[in-house]
Amino acid sequence: MDLFDNLALGFATALTWQNVGYALLGCLIGTFIGLLPGLGPISTVAMLLPITYSLPPAGALILLASIYYGAQYGGSTTAILLKLPGESSSAVTMIDGHEMARQGRAGVALATAAIGSFIAGSFGVLLLATVAEPLTQVAFLFGPAEYFSLMVLGLVGSIALSSDTIDKSLGLMVLGLLFSLVGTDVNSGEYRFTGNISDLYDGIELTALAMGVFGVAEIAVNLEQYNRERNRNATLAKVTQLIPGKEDIRRMAPAIARGTAIGSLLGALPGAGVTMASFAGYALEKKVSRHKGELGQGAIEGVAGPESANNAAAQTNFISLLTLGIPGSAIMALLLGAMIIQDIQPGPQVISNHPAVFWGLIASMWIGNLMLVVLNLPMVGIWVKMLRVPYRILFPVILVFCSVGAFTVRASVFDIYLLGAFGILGYVLIKLEVSPVPLLMGMVLGPMLENSFRRALMVSRGDLSIIYSRPLSLGLLIAAGLLIVISAYPSMVRKRKAALSEESA
Repeated sequence: MDLFDNLALGFATALTWQNVGYALLGCLIGTFIGLLPGLGPISTVAMLLPITYSLPPAGALILLASIYYGAQYGGSTTAILLKLPGESSSAVTMIDGHEMARQGRAGVALATAAIGSFIAGSFGVLLLATVAEPLTQVAFLFGPAEYFSLMVLGLVGSIALSSDTIDKSLGLMVLGLLFSLVGTDVNSGEYRFTGNISDLYDGIELTALAMGVFGVAEIAVNLEQYNRERNRNATLAKVTQLIPGKEDIRRMAPAIARGTAIGSLLGALPGAGVTMASFAGYALEKKVSRHKGELGQGAIEGVAGPESANNAAAQTNFISLLTLGIPGSAIMALLLGAMIIQDIQPGPQVISNHPAVFWGLIASMWIGNLMLVVLNLPMVGIWVKMLRVPYRILFPVILVFCSVGAFTVRASVFDIYLLGAFGILGYVLIKLEVSPVPLLMGMVLGPMLENSFRRALMVSRGDLSIIYSRPLSLGLLIAAGLLIVISAYPSMVRKRKAALSEESA
């Protein structure tokens, strides 16, 4: 099947009334979550993972994916109107977006964000659809050893590009791998790391960990650090003209193109994500824009560039997940978990074994992006009014939802205890300014890493050299090692300079 036949299959799947409904629901939830500071798509998808048990595979993935990219749209609305970024990726948009709003151009800023997001998102989906099948064909050449090395590279790449120090990220990744080993060994039937606790014989439930470290922990920090009632009483900028003028279009067009390009590239890299893409898009405008001197003073490029970058990245984030089975970010790790819940083995076989799910998800992204333009421009007033929902009502409801979700997966009260324990762990990590993403990546990829390693040893009859004797596997391991060195080098240089300065003193 060629690309057009595959897309025809995808749209036939995505345009069923059930899947259109899931896409619309996800876009609505994503937009709302994007509006609310502190409640990002990661915690939301983590909380909704239990629901995916009862949904069809295509519907579950469409729902979760639309929440993810829908949040990128919603975050820009409060950033522009209230100077309050709902999403971290919208923090840069806030600089020039809110300044435009103060100048009476809030409508133009919102329209620019929506247009840039739609164009960039559509291009990202097109890129995903174009490269998906060629990449899967390459991936079919991989054996167990290559898959093991690829997963090592994915884990290392995700922490190499994170903002935390390499030792903290590696430590959390190893902890996540250890959590993934808890339970019954599938080969021997022996219990591992259970402490004779019968509730752990089936392992640690992924949903309890994800909802704890992201959902519960975020709520605790938000309640502690922020006075939301005061923030939401901030002055709301008036929205008048939504249609950009000819000069606005002339200035925004190249910024959208540049943001789309850099966002598409960074989104495909493990660990980069939408926030890095947004900041990179703004930094690029400050260097190459003809109006770079106006940035920070209400320049339209300061909205078009970052918004295009983060939405392009939101789509290309799916490339490594759907083609190789390697999540490039926390949200992709959760989506991988949803695939496993649906009994879909992640990797290149998804496109051949589940073509309707694969191409249906891609087609739904176009539909979702179109829905989001409609939802975010004419309904701006409604979305802003929804910000008035008191957090004293919202947060307890979320906590109850998390508890019910944790319980219903395995009908186990023990999972609620795990939810609380992981919530405390996530809270501690946030207070220590350490990202819990490597922990989640280790937990999700741990079983796949172990299975690939064991299969490789079975093929080689216990000879470890199969991991490094095969050229492709060795190349992937070398790439992982280089990433570690590159990540650790700046810290090593700083420590060396500090030591030399102490000696000279």
